[in-house]
Amino acid sequence: MAGFGNKGRLTTRRAALTLIGAGALAAGGITSAWAAVDDDEVLTEAKVLRDPDTPVAGNPDGNITIVEWSDYNCPYCRKLEPELRQVVQDDGKVRLVMKDWPILGPVSVTAARSALAAKFQNKYHPAHDALIGVSSRLTEPRINELLAGAGVDMDRLKRDLTDRGSDIDALLKRNNDQAEAFGFRGTPSFIVGKYRVPGVLSMNEFEQVIADARKAKMN
Repeated sequence: MAGFGNKGRLTTRRAALTLIGAGALAAGGITSAWAAVDDDEVLTEAKVLRDPDTPVAGNPDGNITIVEWSDYNCPYCRKLEPELRQVVQDDGKVRLVMKDWPILGPVSVTAARSALAAKFQNKYHPAHDALIGVSSRLTEPRINELLAGAGVDMDRLKRDLTDRGSDIDALLKRNNDQAEAFGFRGTPSFIVGKYRVPGVLSMNEFEQVIADARKAKMN
C-alpha cells in the first residue's frame, strides 16, 4: 500500500483533505489516517490491514482496502451495512476488512465473540449477516437463535468459544487498541485507503472517498 515506510507504518503526514470530494467532506471528520498517529507497535500495515485472524469480505485482491470497526448492537452499523456491501459489490475491487469492536456493553461482546467463534467452522459471514441484520437490540438468547438460524453448529460454537477463547479475546483486544490509537470514539469507523472516516457515509460519499483514495495511492 502506498505510503507505508520501511517500518510498515504509513508515513504520510499531510492532511490530504484536498483530495476528498465535496460530498464526503460534508460528512465531516475525514482526515489522513496516519497523519496524527505515531504508534509503530499498534498501527502497522500487517496488523491493521493483514491480520490473518480478521475476516475479509469483498475482493481479497482488491486495489483499495476499507477497514471497518463495528458493533452488532450499533444502529448506525446496521443501517449502513447493506449500503456499504452494495458499494463494495458494485466496485468489485475493494477489499473489506471487518474488525469487530464491541463497545456497547456485555451483549455486544458476546455477539462479537460468537461471530468470531463461528469463523472456525467457516460460518463467520453468515453469523455476521444474521447478527447485523436485526432491527432490535440483541440479547444472548436472540444471538443463539439467530446463529442457529444461520446454519451455525451451536455445539461446535460452544466448544470453539472455550477452546479458542483466548485467541478470540486477543483479536478483539487488537481491534480495540487500533481503534483507540486512531482516535475513534464510536462505531462505525473506517479507514478507506489513506483516509480515516469516523462515522457514517452515504453510498455516494463512500464511492467518492474510494475514488479519492485510489487517486491518492497514485501520488
